[in-house]
Amino acid sequence: MTAVLQARGLGKRYGRHWALSDCTLDIPAGHVVGLVGPNGAGKTTLLNLASGHLTPTTGEITVLGGRPGTDPNQLRKVGFVAQDTPTYAGFTVAEHLRLGARLNPGWDDATARDRIARLGLDPGQRAGTLSGGQRAQLALTIGIAKRPELLILDEPVAALDPLARREFMQGLLEAAVEHELSVVLSSHLVSDLERACDYLVVLVDSRVQVAGEVEELLATHHRLAGPRRDPDQLPRDQRVVSASHTDRQSTFIVRTDSAIHDPVWTVSQLSLEDLVLTYLDSSTRVAPRPVLEVQR
Repeated sequence: MTAVLQARGLGKRYGRHWALSDCTLDIPAGHVVGLVGPNGAGKTTLLNLASGHLTPTTGEITVLGGRPGTDPNQLRKVGFVAQDTPTYAGFTVAEHLRLGARLNPGWDDATARDRIARLGLDPGQRAGTLSGGQRAQLALTIGIAKRPELLILDEPVAALDPLARREFMQGLLEAAVEHELSVVLSSHLVSDLERACDYLVVLVDSRVQVAGEVEELLATHHRLAGPRRDPDQLPRDQRVVSASHTDRQSTFIVRTDSAIHDPVWTVSQLSLEDLVLTYLDSSTRVAPRPVLEVQR
């Protein structure tokens, strides 16, 4: 598996505050990756480290096989759309494209102009008069026309209305397929991730709680409901992710590759939102059981 991003013990500190600490992660190439986590988990810091806007305090990060932001060739490989989808209010749409062409040696002007035309944006209109959705699409167009190998987006649709979010995500997915982009997208909106992402990373307190292809994660996570039982009583091949109990009933979320045959359980599948919330909810999360050593 080729990784577009690898982090090992990665950390970033501001004074006494650690915005990210001891983060270890592998993100494979060829995916649209959804990065999810609560506020303060370190998502934005991780993406800024990956794009070369920040340098690590501790640990290591490599992107596309090199250190982020270290040389022009490395910078050309990575596109970045920040949280506020930055544009220059006084610049027209056409001036944004000309600026993109001057700053990016691999600029694809035909793609940029074709996309602007398909979006119905007026090249002579100033960015300050565009709607939030139009500004986001302009920022995405610049990111795509740079022709990067990896496109990083930090909460690009957080402030958009539902229709603008849908149009943005649809455009992103089309671009990823057309230009064979690897994409890392952070978002709090799981519904948007469901539309576009085929790989999921959940980050909590700088630590990766779960990572994998969405289809595989949904196929291997199950909700079990039945008579009250201690998590340690479940088979060893069922990793208990979360547990909740009433006086008589237990509900577990388990991860397993094996079929669940015990008739005592009512077994149901999880939605992507269920899966994400399971790993975010510290009140029900269960620490992994220790691995038993085989005595020889």
